[in-house]
Amino acid sequence: MSNEYLIEVEHLKQYFPVRTGFAKTTPLKAVDDISFAIKPGETLGLVGESGCGKTTVGRTLLQLYKPTGGRVKYEGKTIFDAGDVPELDAEGKPIIGANGKPVLSKPVSVNMLPYRKKMQMVFQDPYSSLNPRMTVEDIIGEPLDVHKLYANKAERREKILRLMELVGLNAEHATRYAHEFSGGQRQRIGIARALAVDPRFIVCDEPVSALDVSIQAQVVNMFEDLQHKLGVAYLFIAHDLLVVNHISDRIAVMYLGKMMELADADDLMNSPIHPYTQSLLSAVPMPDPKIARQRKRIVLEGDVPSPLKAPSGCPFRTRCPYATEQCAAERPQLTDRGNGHMVACWNK
Repeated sequence: MSNEYLIEVEHLKQYFPVRTGFAKTTPLKAVDDISFAIKPGETLGLVGESGCGKTTVGRTLLQLYKPTGGRVKYEGKTIFDAGDVPELDAEGKPIIGANGKPVLSKPVSVNMLPYRKKMQMVFQDPYSSLNPRMTVEDIIGEPLDVHKLYANKAERREKILRLMELVGLNAEHATRYAHEFSGGQRQRIGIARALAVDPRFIVCDEPVSALDVSIQAQVVNMFEDLQHKLGVAYLFIAHDLLVVNHISDRIAVMYLGKMMELADADDLMNSPIHPYTQSLLSAVPMPDPKIARQRKRIVLEGDVPSPLKAPSGCPFRTRCPYATEQCAAERPQLTDRGNGHMVACWNK
């Protein structure tokens, strides 16, 4: 990875302690060794089944949860480092110390307040993410207040009205409360709040999943228009592959806290390599009934294992038709299969 990236995530981990008995806790590995990078103005889609750790990745990246391990960089500057990431030489190989072990990075944890202006989040539920006691003007204006981004009240109101216009809200909506709006309008309020501090990167945590299908397309198109106007980069988290494919430049697939596949959006949709990705795509509904009848549906056997008792080796091996003894003994790493198509699988 290099400074051409806006966001760099290396070996990110997020473990939550879960009580499993008297005076005994077990780590729930919600995110376990995830690495990716996002360029300025790019959209990386993050997909997977419910509970796979997608939302936790976004929240941990912004340090709404303090990461358990790994490193996060913004514009080449380290904003978090747990001190457990191997240092690399000029060729990208781990540096080996005098004791014969890899040299690890030094712990770093910076004050995130200055970075809140650069990295924001749009939450999944527009009903619970807005304060019901605040007017729309105060909801959108709160980030301006926190970061002191106006000289007087007139400038504050001017900025708020400009943001409302940007997301398709009328000026007369400014004095209303969140309960007076539809789901799509509430999500627009949340988007305007995120844009108030002029961020360069936004985590979009399933921003259309709580909306009617008729409204989803409008909101997704608005995200695209805002990206073209403002040059903002997105981590777009969703479980709908068609929505993700529409908006994303690249798509990453997660399963049980780990990254299974990462590729350009068209490449992943047309030529998936990992068995889990293939099964996900086979379940996507097709508008053409002729194509739908010809397509083979891949049905996975069994249920997703508990993250408290994740399988050894590859996390997908208990449901994979191609699993071997090697899959149980050793976890596969993401490897490049050509043109940046990264896959974590021994047998594909």
